[in-house]
Amino acid sequence: MIRVVIADDHPVVRQGLRTFLDLQEDVEVVGEAADGAEAVTLVTSLAPDVLLLDLKMPVLDGLGALRELSARGAGLRVIVLTSVSDRGDVAPAMRSGAAGFLYKDVDPAALVHAIRAVHGGQVLLAPEAAEAMLAPPETGPPVTSRGPAPVAVLTEREREVLALIASGRSNREIARELLVAEKTVKTHVSNVLMKLGVHDRTQAALYAVRHGLA
Repeated sequence: MIRVVIADDHPVVRQGLRTFLDLQEDVEVVGEAADGAEAVTLVTSLAPDVLLLDLKMPVLDGLGALRELSARGAGLRVIVLTSVSDRGDVAPAMRSGAAGFLYKDVDPAALVHAIRAVHGGQVLLAPEAAEAMLAPPETGPPVTSRGPAPVAVLTEREREVLALIASGRSNREIARELLVAEKTVKTHVSNVLMKLGVHDRTQAALYAVRHGLA
């Protein structure tokens, strides 16, 4: 059973999500929060598997809640579910620990699929959100950074793992695909992140897309 907390400041939205999700045999809504601070409190007390999190909320907004949960080391997966189409929100949310970014016009069946996929370790973005992550900045001077390391530093096996990460596969699924132990996959993933100079699977997946490896 996937235990879910819904965080949204609109009661009608929360009720609609709960009504639909409660129809799913493998999903249980265990709590609702009307603001980011309440969401952090509920996650701490209820220890859900997945948090559906709106970005624009009073007291503490979604990004603030994400950062607080990340600082506390909360072991859950967060899907941002927002009606705001500001492309600038996507990257900060993913950097702050979100495992998914969807918009409220998502098809209900697709939302359930996203909850299951994210719970299984995948990273899932709406097409518009993925485009926002990949798009270069529209304004501002060039930024000098260390950037990711060249792809040539990866072994052939690590490139295979990177491509599978980019396709949204979990460690367990990668292990099955490559016919290796899941522990071995975890080692490969850690090496890939270290060599590319990125911090999480989302950034690794984006690197793969940018360099034609996915």
